[in-house]
Amino acid sequence: MISNMSFFERIIYLLQNYGVSYMKGAGTTLVIAIVSTFIGCVIGFAVGIVQTIPLDEKRDSLLKRVVIRAIKVILRCYVELFRGTPMIVQAVFIYYGAAQLFNITLGMWQSAFLVVSINTGAYMAESVRGGIISVDPGQMEGAKAIGMTHFQAMINVIMPQAFRNIIPQIGNNFIINIKDTSVLSIISIVDLFFVHKSVAGALYTYFESATIVMAIYLCMTVISSKLLNLWEKFLDGSENFELVDNMDIGNQMNKAKRKGGR
Repeated sequence: MISNMSFFERIIYLLQNYGVSYMKGAGTTLVIAIVSTFIGCVIGFAVGIVQTIPLDEKRDSLLKRVVIRAIKVILRCYVELFRGTPMIVQAVFIYYGAAQLFNITLGMWQSAFLVVSINTGAYMAESVRGGIISVDPGQMEGAKAIGMTHFQAMINVIMPQAFRNIIPQIGNNFIINIKDTSVLSIISIVDLFFVHKSVAGALYTYFESATIVMAIYLCMTVISSKLLNLWEKFLDGSENFELVDNMDIGNQMNKAKRKGGR
């Protein structure tokens, strides 16, 4: 029956009969992307901060220098490994390989969150490192001049500025994750792409189903991009700042006192 329909009629037929399945798949895609991007950002911030820890040959002990450099090498290997291999291969390796190599059995959801999170963390690590480096070195010197430790200066002075610089990259990684979660169908995660394969395989409507799925992916990425732009503008604050002189402050204080006296 469906073979006798036109292209648009087949699309309407798919939406009527499988629309709920498409929406559930889209929901799964968004959940994985949101949770994994958040976890990946936490990983990326931790790795990026460690990678930028300075070492002083004169002040730091030999043990500290050796330990920090060893950690940096390990983290560098992690970043290169997960940036240099496809996510689909990582998903297969972790889902099937973890049980064989380490006798660790991971479920589909655990594997999905783990793969996307550590993949995002590898990319975010470089973004965080670049964001920290982009902050004027004088900021760190000034923080240490008033008695802050390196950790305090990073948390209170450097990271707030670096965070604002890397917000576009966070948004970019989130949008990439929305699209790249499609590879998780290889480990049977029922995301939007998995639903497409199931529907298209059952009814041989590959083009029609792909059209629907592309439209859904496009809506998710465009809406996400707009929301992230609003977030950036919110963090930027107002474009106009009013200057308040001492007389204005005094007048405001006097008004407040008069109101309090009433």
